[in-house]
Amino acid sequence: MNEHQPEHTCAGGDHGGATDGHRHESHSATARSAHGEGRTYVCPMHTEVEQSEPGSCPKCGMALELSRPTLSQRGPTQWTCPMHPEVVRSEPGACPVCGMALEPMTPTLEEEDDTELRDMSRRFWFATALALPIFALTMGDMLPGRPVSDLFGHQTRIWLEMLLATPVCLWSAWPFYQRAVQSVRNRSLNMFTLIGLGVATAYAYSVVATVFPSIFPDAFRSDGQVAVYFEAAAVIVALVLLGQVLELRARSQTGAAISKLLGLQAQTALKIDDDGTEQEIPLEHVVQGDLLRVRPGEKIPVDGVVVRGESTVDQSMVTGEPIPVRKTEPDEVIGATVNGTGSLVIQAQRVGEETLLARIVQMVADAQRSRAPIQKLVDTVASYFVPAVIVSAIATFVIWTLFGPDPAMAYALLNAIAVLIIACPCALGLATPMSIMVATGRGAAHGVLFKNAEAIEALRDVDTLIVDKTGTLTEGRPKLATIEIAAQVEGGIDEVRLLQLAASLERGSEHPLAEAIVQGATERSIELLEVGEFQSVTGKGVEGTVDGYRVALGNAAMMDAIGAQTASTLERAEALRSTGQTVMFTAVDSTFAGLLSVADPIKSTTQAALAEIRDLGLEIVMITGDSRTTAEAVAKELGITKVHADVLPEDKAEAVRTLEAAGKVVAMAGDGINDAPALALAKVGIAMGTGTDVAMETAGVTLIRGDLRGIAEAIRLSKATMANIKQNLIFAFGYNALGIPVAAGVLYPAFGLLLSPMIAAAAMSASSVSVIVNALRLRKAKLSSGSG
Repeated sequence: MNEHQPEHTCAGGDHGGATDGHRHESHSATARSAHGEGRTYVCPMHTEVEQSEPGSCPKCGMALELSRPTLSQRGPTQWTCPMHPEVVRSEPGACPVCGMALEPMTPTLEEEDDTELRDMSRRFWFATALALPIFALTMGDMLPGRPVSDLFGHQTRIWLEMLLATPVCLWSAWPFYQRAVQSVRNRSLNMFTLIGLGVATAYAYSVVATVFPSIFPDAFRSDGQVAVYFEAAAVIVALVLLGQVLELRARSQTGAAISKLLGLQAQTALKIDDDGTEQEIPLEHVVQGDLLRVRPGEKIPVDGVVVRGESTVDQSMVTGEPIPVRKTEPDEVIGATVNGTGSLVIQAQRVGEETLLARIVQMVADAQRSRAPIQKLVDTVASYFVPAVIVSAIATFVIWTLFGPDPAMAYALLNAIAVLIIACPCALGLATPMSIMVATGRGAAHGVLFKNAEAIEALRDVDTLIVDKTGTLTEGRPKLATIEIAAQVEGGIDEVRLLQLAASLERGSEHPLAEAIVQGATERSIELLEVGEFQSVTGKGVEGTVDGYRVALGNAAMMDAIGAQTASTLERAEALRSTGQTVMFTAVDSTFAGLLSVADPIKSTTQAALAEIRDLGLEIVMITGDSRTTAEAVAKELGITKVHADVLPEDKAEAVRTLEAAGKVVAMAGDGINDAPALALAKVGIAMGTGTDVAMETAGVTLIRGDLRGIAEAIRLSKATMANIKQNLIFAFGYNALGIPVAAGVLYPAFGLLLSPMIAAAAMSASSVSVIVNALRLRKAKLSSGSG
C-alpha cells in the first residue's frame, strides 16, 4: 500500500500462565498417555493391520514393527507397512499384504527397535553355517578327484545333508512359511508365497526321497538314485535371509534424518513454580502456560515466548543461518534452538507434538510412508504377477514331465522350483518405497520437507511457479528505509530528532508500518518520549504532542488537513514508491518536516534462488495483494515479467486455475493464510517454514528455512528420485522378464542350459540388493547448483 493508516490499539498481550486446575489436568493426561496401556504392532506397508503382539502381517508377511511412544510422549505409536499404509497394527510384525517388516508410524525418542533385524540376522548366520557344508558335500561329487560319496557312501551323504538342512528349512525358514500361509489365508499372494512354496516343496520332496526312495518311479531316478535338493533348499533360505537383513539395514538407514532431528530436542526443562522455586522436570511434563528458565548455553525446551531476559539464540537448525538472533520480550523462540550467553524466562506455548520440531519430524515420517502415484501401477502389476508365476511353475512342471529328458520328473520339479524362486517380486516391491524413504530423508537434511510421495512425483513436472511477494520473495517484516528532512524545517530538527518524534508517536500502535518505525529508532538507540493528546484520524494518520511539539504523521491528506505544504516533496515521494517503499509524511507544529519510508526488503537469497529456478526451465509469476506500484518495483528488481497485483485470496486461487486451464503444471509458493486456497489448488503447494501453520498444513512441500533456493533443491531431488524409481523398476521387471523363461528351461533345447534353484535364489537376492544400493545413491544426489 502507498498510504499509511495506522491502527492504534493497546500493545502487548496476556502472557499469564494456565490455571492450577488446568495444569494439574494436563499433567495427569500427559502422565496417563506417557504410560499408555499395552503396545501396538503394525505393518509398515499396510497401516490398517494392528496387533497387540509381535508377529507378521497377515496380508504381506512382513514383520510387524512396534508402535512406540512418540516425540510428544502422548500414548502408544502404531505400526504400519511402508508399502501398504492401510495396514496398521498395535505391535511390530510382518505386513499381511507384502510381508515386509512393519515400521512405527510416529517418530520416537527411544532407540530404534531392531528386533526384526536381530532375529533375521541370527537366522541368516545359522542358515549360512549349515548351508555351506551341505553345499560342499553336494559340490564335492562334481569336483575333480575322489567324489565325496566315496568317503561317506551315497546314502550316508544324503542323510547327513538332511540332518544339516532340517534346522535350516524348519527354523531359519519358519518366518517365510508363516508369511506364505498368511498370504494365502488373506488372499494376498506375495513374494513369501513363492519362497515358502518353493523351499517347502524342495525340502519335503527331498525328505521323502531320502526316507522312502523305493516309492519313486524311474522318471525320478538318475543312475538308479533319486535326486534330492537339500542344498538348494538350504542355500535358498540363506540367500533370502541375506536379502531380508540387507533390506532391514537399509530401511533403518533411511531414518537417519529423523534420528538427527530427534536428537536436537532437549530432554528436560527448568520449570518456575508459582512460588518462584525452580525444578528440573522431564520434557514430557511441560504443559502450555508453564514458565521455564533457559540458562546460557542450554537448548530451549519448547516453542514459547520470552517474558523476561535478553539473549541471542542460535536458530541454525531451523533457518540454516549461523548468525544468532537477539531475543527479548515478547519475541517468540523455537524449541531445540540453543540459547546464547544470556538467561531467558519463556512461557510455553506449543509443547509435545505441537512444537515446530515435532511437526517437522512427523512430516518427514509421514512422507516416508506415503505412496507415490507410480506405486499404484506397480501394485496392479504385482497383484497379477504372483498368480501368473504359480501358473508358470505348474506349466513348467507339466511340460518337463511330458517332454523332458530322463529323469523327467526330477527335471520338472527342479525347474518348477527355480521358476518360483527367481520370480519372487521382492525387488519390485522395494523399487518405489526405498527411493521415497531415502529422498524424504535427504530432503529433510536440506530443510525441504515433503508431506507425501505424491508431492515428490508431481514436482518434477512443474513448469510454472507462482510466488507470493510478502514473506516469500521479501522478508515479510517491513523495515525503516529512508529518513529525509525537509529543506525549510527549522528548530534543530535533524534526522535523529525527526525519527525520535515519529517513533514516539507510533509506539502505541501494532500496525506493521508503525512497528517498523519504532524498530528503526530502537536499532539506532534513540530514546522514545511520552506522547500526549494522541489522536487517530481515520484514513489519514495520527497526531499528538511529543516533547512540546505538535507532531503529525500520515499521508498527503493528513498534511493537507493540518495545513502543512508537501508539494515540493511529492515527486520525491513518488520516486520512493516506485522502488517499492511506503512513504509517510511528518509535520512538526503544522510545518512539513520531512518524510519517512518503510520497505519490505527482498531476501538476500531471492535473486540467486530465482536464477536457479529459471535455469531449471520454470516460468515465474508473482502474485500479491500489494499495490501495483510496489509489486512492479519488486518484480523489476528481480527480473519477473508477469505480475498480478491488488489480488484477494480467491484471486490467487483463480490465477492457479487459469494457468492450469492453459495446460501449465503449477506450483504455488506462499507463506500466509491468504495463500492457503492457492496452495491447496496448485499441483504442488510450497510453504515457507517461516510462515503460518495453515500454509504449511495445506502445502505438499515446506521449506523450513523460508529460502526459495529450497525450491530448486526440491525440484532436483524430485527429478533424481523419479529417475531412481524408474531405474529400480527396470532392474526389477527386467530381471523377472529374463529370469523366468531361463528358469523354465527355454534355453535347454538349444544350449542345454538350465538354471539351478540355488542360482535362481542368488539372482533373486542380487536383484533386491541392486534396488537397495541404487536407492541409497540418492543420498549423494546433487541438489544445489554449487554442491551435492
